[in-house]
Amino acid sequence: MTTATIPRLMTAKEFAMIPDCDDARLELVKGEVIELPPSPMPSHGNTQSNAGRLLGNFARPRSDGIELTETGFLISRNPDTVRMPDVAFVSAERLREGGLPSGYFPFAPDIAVEVVSRSDTPSAIRERALMWLDAGSALVWTLAPDSRSATVYRADGEIFTLGEDDILDAAPVLDGFSVKVSEFFDVFG
Repeated sequence: MTTATIPRLMTAKEFAMIPDCDDARLELVKGEVIELPPSPMPSHGNTQSNAGRLLGNFARPRSDGIELTETGFLISRNPDTVRMPDVAFVSAERLREGGLPSGYFPFAPDIAVEVVSRSDTPSAIRERALMWLDAGSALVWTLAPDSRSATVYRADGEIFTLGEDDILDAAPVLDGFSVKVSEFFDVFG
């Protein structure tokens, strides 16, 4: 008689105890640790930095909330899932409710921004965007440096793609925020 070994699922608390590792970027998906590809290419880092800067430069002076990069969000339990968008925005209203947590944020960000890497497939990017919406994000942007485009996913189900000359807004999360899509990709933007 053969007995199969059933892998034990990890909790978010156990996942948080994994030592930081410079070479590995890890996430917890339905209780299983997954390793993300190694450090992204410069265009990815530039786009990620620009997205955080653009959101922060708009939101912080108005005390609308904070932008974060590669920060863990516990978006489901039993089994636990901890994901890290490239950039996240959390509203001041939600921060006032609980402040900065000592562990992972116990909810999805108001805005999740994912930068498309060359190794990403369109279906994987779409799946990740829809995951953020299912977890409670109001808005998801996927930014593609190679095509200099942005795909917008809204909680109401609307999905559309903008080119580099189009204007991207953050309604209904950040009323008044609008930037030309090219600003996410410009080196000195």
